Amino acid sequence: MQSYRRERERAAQDPSGFWLEQAQRIEWVDRPTRGLDDSGAPLYRWFPDGTLNTCVNALDRHVAAGQGGRVALIHDSAVTGTVRRITYAELLDSVSRFAGVLAGQGVVRGDRVLIYMPMVPEAVIAMLACARLGAVHSVVFGGFAPGELAVRIDDARPKVMVASSCGIEGAKVVEYKPMVDAALERAEHAPDVCIILQRPQALASMGARDRDWHELLADAQPHAAVEVSALDPLYILYTSGTTGRPKGVVRDNGGHAVAMAWSFENVFGMTAEDVWWAASDVGWVVGHSYIVYAPLICGATSVLFEGKPVGTPDAGAFWRVVAEHSVAGLFTAPTAIRAIKREDPDGLLLADHDTSSLRSLFLAGERLDPDTYEWAGAKLGVPIIDNWWQTETGWPIAANPRGLEPLPIKAGSPSVPVPGFDVRVVDPTGEPVEAGEQGAIVIGLPLPPGCLPTLWGDDQRFVDSYLSAVPGCFSTGDGGFLDPDGYLYVMGRTDDVINVAGHRLSTGSMEAVVAAHPDVAECAVIGVRDDLKGQVPRAFVVLKAGSRIDPETLQEEVVEAVRDQVGPVAALKRVVVVPGLPKTRSGKILRRTMRGIADGRPEPAPSTIDDPAVLEAIAPLLQE
Repeated sequence: MQSYRRERERAAQDPSGFWLEQAQRIEWVDRPTRGLDDSGAPLYRWFPDGTLNTCVNALDRHVAAGQGGRVALIHDSAVTGTVRRITYAELLDSVSRFAGVLAGQGVVRGDRVLIYMPMVPEAVIAMLACARLGAVHSVVFGGFAPGELAVRIDDARPKVMVASSCGIEGAKVVEYKPMVDAALERAEHAPDVCIILQRPQALASMGARDRDWHELLADAQPHAAVEVSALDPLYILYTSGTTGRPKGVVRDNGGHAVAMAWSFENVFGMTAEDVWWAASDVGWVVGHSYIVYAPLICGATSVLFEGKPVGTPDAGAFWRVVAEHSVAGLFTAPTAIRAIKREDPDGLLLADHDTSSLRSLFLAGERLDPDTYEWAGAKLGVPIIDNWWQTETGWPIAANPRGLEPLPIKAGSPSVPVPGFDVRVVDPTGEPVEAGEQGAIVIGLPLPPGCLPTLWGDDQRFVDSYLSAVPGCFSTGDGGFLDPDGYLYVMGRTDDVINVAGHRLSTGSMEAVVAAHPDVAECAVIGVRDDLKGQVPRAFVVLKAGSRIDPETLQEEVVEAVRDQVGPVAALKRVVVVPGLPKTRSGKILRRTMRGIADGRPEPAPSTIDDPAVLEAIAPLLQE
């Protein structure tokens, strides 16, 4: 671990100097002479005297270097059966002309543009066009309900909205324009213009505020890149599942560009020669960081997949994309792999495709259970790399740094803190705990470049939400432990810790045991009220395809395994077989919603729920 430790120590001892050195990876207009600005602590900023343009770093400089013919984006649409390859030169032309479109609608540096689109190249074009103008984009996951969209409109107050007439989910066409119209009826703020990308699957009715994407682009002139401060915001991304006033995570231009360039090479081990596929959505942080910005800033080829990458993906389509496009690095959620394992446990569909181009499978977004880790490693024959991060950080907090120095892999751990992140595990008083002891995971300040400097329009809320619990630290809201080798184990949100007869226990620890049962495809363990013990855990499991185990036998075996591996104090007694677990469209299990139903205080299901019928089907089982 010599290279890793050396870089981590450099970043810890001299963060300003370390990140100034890494800033040479990108192209500046005015190269910064200062790294860290701590004058406003605990609000820290990076590269305060630098100026640049993020779009130039993602497109112009590659074209200027003679790489315009390299493929920048591969749009693989499983729902339309089409594949489109867009070179860097072609993408630059489209982006610069759409920047001209936005400028023609009055958009200038600092204005917000809200983007509400499916996984189409035009979503990426709109994002980069905003960056080109110095405008601030706010991408809202396509398909968000009108109420969720309205609160984001009111918080960001965009001058222009860019939307698609529809999205496609499997065989279903989802019309976006009616949701945009309904959101605008609810919102107090109204954008000047809505630019609508008409898709042939569902043409939208146009109103007085609406403009047609293709018509505007046909007459548009290319717009030059606008020089912005490194401190200027690049985008706002609202945290998923927020109720009431949402938290708008801000990402700045300078620190973000540096973090994307450094992490793509050092954390993921990717180069400009590689084809990379982050199987997510541009509406989530993974999409921002690793579908759009990181691969393009580094000159690689990024796969933009329109289909269902997580939740219930088509296993055959998953491996087809890897084989057809020679994907070197694949990034998805453990849920996707568990779903594929459930439908194709023997890997027969995988055997139909040549996936020899794949060097690593990266997983994030939720805990990677050992069973899924073992299955994926055995079937794919490549390293299975867990990594842990958040919307707030924008890039991995803990990972196995494949480009910097590949480290031994430990199942159940996203490996080690990434250089720049001072990861600590503390008790309720904020004091560090011993190795192996569980506590709250916090990050010592300052956060490295690329992390949120604040929340949109509310510095005090940022301080209150993230910086107040442990002085001098950023609270992640997750719990876990560091082992004697320095590997981090993330056991779940701290509100997933349950109190059984005065004992604080992680449901994540129990889930790891339950998921290891040979008949279990996936599971969720939640705490439910108990008159005697306060809370007791209950496991909800989905069986693997073809399993014939009877529920009583399963319950006996799982309960015994938890007693053996966690201890009798866990008090797990009930194991309930369910047809499916409720999830968001990004593949996260709705544990909080399940807990609410079990406790008789159900919360409204988020508008990002993947399949409401699943939640309806298990609700009676949760209430038993």
